[in-house]
Amino acid sequence: MSPRRVLEVRPGDQDSQKWRVSLSEDAFDSFIARGGDAARKVFGEGSLFSPLLFGKFFDPADAFPLWEFDSETLLAGLRSASKTSVDWDETDSEYFLRAELPGARNCDVEIRGEKGKVIEISGKWRGRESDSRDWKTDRWWEHGYVRRLELPENANWRKMEAYIDNDIFIGIKIPKNISEGNIHQKNAVEPKE
Repeated sequence: MSPRRVLEVRPGDQDSQKWRVSLSEDAFDSFIARGGDAARKVFGEGSLFSPLLFGKFFDPADAFPLWEFDSETLLAGLRSASKTSVDWDETDSEYFLRAELPGARNCDVEIRGEKGKVIEISGKWRGRESDSRDWKTDRWWEHGYVRRLELPENANWRKMEAYIDNDIFIGIKIPKNISEGNIHQKNAVEPKE
């Protein structure tokens, strides 16, 4: 069993041109047809990195509002067909995302928080060279993967923790901002009658 590998969560790099080559549905179909098993596993149905996220085409370079959906409703069909490797949950104090990360052992994974509104999970496969100096502005899906997730308003990305378990799964914990009013309410003792 591989140990847990902690990932550093960095602030966004403020590059507005990042991911500027959109992944169109036609380009994706062509890439998958010639991409082999690795491409099908990373971008296949039920993967967090699939452009066909939950049955609807969604460019991975756009921020998906994952947290606005009820996970049981959204993932129910994929779970019953054993086609999803994504799970997320919410408690009173945090949000939690867990997803399969195919090829995590052979890629460089980055987690970035952008202006407190978006987290970006990206990975570049080692050993794949790009003609471009920055693979993110070229046909990036041929060199790696990305998923941008829109955060809820009460998420505190600065205290986010990310890690990879067993070289297969990525886990991300995002604490909620708890206002002082909420803390006092939680700590208040109800009077006995």
